[in-house]
Amino acid sequence: MSTSNNQSVGQQLLDVPLPRMVEELAMGIAKAQNALDENSVETAVELAEETIDVYPAITRVITDDGVEFNQPDPIEMSLLHVGLTPTFYQFSEATIEVSMDIKTKLETETSFGVETEHSVNWGVYSGSVQADFEHNRKFGKTVEGTSKMKTTLVPVTPPELMVPEIETVDNRTPPQNGGGGGGGGGSS
Repeated sequence: MSTSNNQSVGQQLLDVPLPRMVEELAMGIAKAQNALDENSVETAVELAEETIDVYPAITRVITDDGVEFNQPDPIEMSLLHVGLTPTFYQFSEATIEVSMDIKTKLETETSFGVETEHSVNWGVYSGSVQADFEHNRKFGKTVEGTSKMKTTLVPVTPPELMVPEIETVDNRTPPQNGGGGGGGGGSS
């Protein structure tokens, strides 16, 4: 805010309507929130498109001859599927502070002086009285004003549907019970 010759700093601060300041702060936060959300969505798309090879399990087999490791074929998975998620943020607080300090000073100085003069010459009396009155007033005014806007940004968990739920379907054939005789209770 620049100070013009016709308008004091204090008047300029008083002329800024608080509702307009609140509205501009809110609109600024809304635009910033939208940009943050768009960035998080773009990051999610990048994480979904980028893939890596994942080895879900390595089997360690211990035999009489030693230890053997069996590694299955890798599974191609997106970074999003392996657990990397974008960070989402939200504004949790916004504060507007306006403060003004006005100091005025008034100095008054008054002086009064009287001077008399008289003389007698040749039977004639003359006299004069001179009075001086002086009154000074000095006004001083200083105005200081500040405004401050503060916002707080915090990370939040991603939307629930952003992180996919992983279901496991086991289509393996169950092992057959081997051994053929043992149960049954037939008579001979």
